[in-house]
Amino acid sequence: MNRVLAITRRELISYFSTPLAYVFIVIFLVLTSTFTFYLGNFYERGQADLSAFFNFHPWLYLFLVPAISMRLWAEERKSGSIELLMTLPIEPREAVLGKFLAAWVFIALALILTFPIWITVNFLGDPDNGVIFAAYLGSLFMAGGFLAVGAFISATTKNQVIAFILSVVACFGFLLAGFSLVLDLFSSWAPQALVDAIASLSFLTHFSNISKGVIDLRDLVYFSLLIVVFLYANTIILHLRKAD
Repeated sequence: MNRVLAITRRELISYFSTPLAYVFIVIFLVLTSTFTFYLGNFYERGQADLSAFFNFHPWLYLFLVPAISMRLWAEERKSGSIELLMTLPIEPREAVLGKFLAAWVFIALALILTFPIWITVNFLGDPDNGVIFAAYLGSLFMAGGFLAVGAFISATTKNQVIAFILSVVACFGFLLAGFSLVLDLFSSWAPQALVDAIASLSFLTHFSNISKGVIDLRDLVYFSLLIVVFLYANTIILHLRKAD
């Protein structure tokens, strides 16, 4: 575990050693504020809640999280440093977990910095802070799901642009899985069990439940399992690279 934490700390420090981290955080804060107070019609709705704020999170993560995950392994493979990493006395699973945790903590920091929006809503009205806290928790788990998918795809290619595009496409698929338009394409020929299985993969469905203040263990288990599955797949890719 100490080696995982060492990798996490090293990766997290590397984020803030370049302007990229600060640019990402600024963009995230500007977009969340704009979507909440302007595109989300916060003032016109006349309700003291953050539903508009959280409704845009899946679509923000769709592009911003792959922008982080694309460099996790693609850059290592392109520079050849992944071979050096594999010679160190660490297990591939430790490297995968350490890099993932660093990126997840970085996203969590960006999410925490949106607290002025929460304070503003409390100043303007009397929101249900329990619901808001649950939505923050759900948003963090959903971001972890996006990140795990992106990290796996990054490990399969040396090109960061390709990793970004493929991650966006894959995550978009997870977002659309619960849409009736997508389900209708399968319902005409596929058994209902398959249709239900596809619908259960939707990020939006699981996040929507949590963002309403309903912390269902099944939703948290879904995101947790998704993260574990893709991190395991990421580890397998690294083992194959190590075998090469």
